[in-house]
Amino acid sequence: MDYKKTNAPTNTVTQDILDLCEETGNIYESVAIIAKRANQISVDLKTELSKKLQEFASTSDNLDEIFENREQIEISRYYEKLPKPSLIATQEFRDGKIYYRNPAKDSQDDLL
Repeated sequence: MDYKKTNAPTNTVTQDILDLCEETGNIYESVAIIAKRANQISVDLKTELSKKLQEFASTSDNLDEIFENREQIEISRYYEKLPKPSLIATQEFRDGKIYYRNPAKDSQDDLL
């Protein structure tokens, strides 16, 4: 997924608890879903950033050859300006873009 084109806010926004628990019926379950998705997004962004920064990695260990690379700084700043993974996950949850299931509820339905 392209996290750069998300409509999530870049600043923290107060969320209405009733809106978040509307879909699941339980605020704790909603928060757990959002937290797991935020962890997934965080890992994806971290691997993407490390791949891009690895292109600029120096193969020598000489301290005299280490210098600031403008492109590397611009890439880092770009990723710093992206919305936080928790804000992206919350926006995805509110938009209904997250697929989730609760195995405990599924097994209870099978027993009935």
